[in-house]
Amino acid sequence: MQQPQGPRRMSGGLSRARNVWAVSRARRAAGFACVLLLGASALAGCAQKAQAAASLELGTAYVAVPSNGDVTPAYLVIRNNGPADRLVSARTSDGGHVTFRVPSHAGDRVMMSVPDIAIPADTLLRLSPDGSHLLITGAGPMKGGTQITLTLTFAKGGTMSVVAAVTNPESGGSSYFLN
Repeated sequence: MQQPQGPRRMSGGLSRARNVWAVSRARRAAGFACVLLLGASALAGCAQKAQAAASLELGTAYVAVPSNGDVTPAYLVIRNNGPADRLVSARTSDGGHVTFRVPSHAGDRVMMSVPDIAIPADTLLRLSPDGSHLLITGAGPMKGGTQITLTLTFAKGGTMSVVAAVTNPESGGSSYFLN
């Protein structure tokens, strides 16, 4: 009768070993699940930041060939798919100084310089001759048919660049008005 007890003891020892192994395996699975959860949380945070940055898009940009000295306007399209923002600074690849111009009163053709341009939430803003636009002074020479880069800095959206075609509508070159 002692023989049956021997194997029972062994199977009891095996059962404990199996339980320890099962607990160890469960702990590893729980640890792995925690790591996955933390990784997914981190990636979700990165995706939110990337989505916030991508809420601003720059579209077609044009710079007129300077007709009187070294002063020329620049026009472009800004799409804001997120919260309101502000255009706070700009520069060109040809140097010079960029100021922001807006009508002094609604519907007025008289322009005034401002420190920034408001970009309303969820809108398409066209910087145009009779509305808000950029005024470039002191830049290098610009010829029709060439391109320059406009680099814009937004209060929340960071810095973005867009290639602007240098156009001469008077000589038949493309025009902001046609696009």
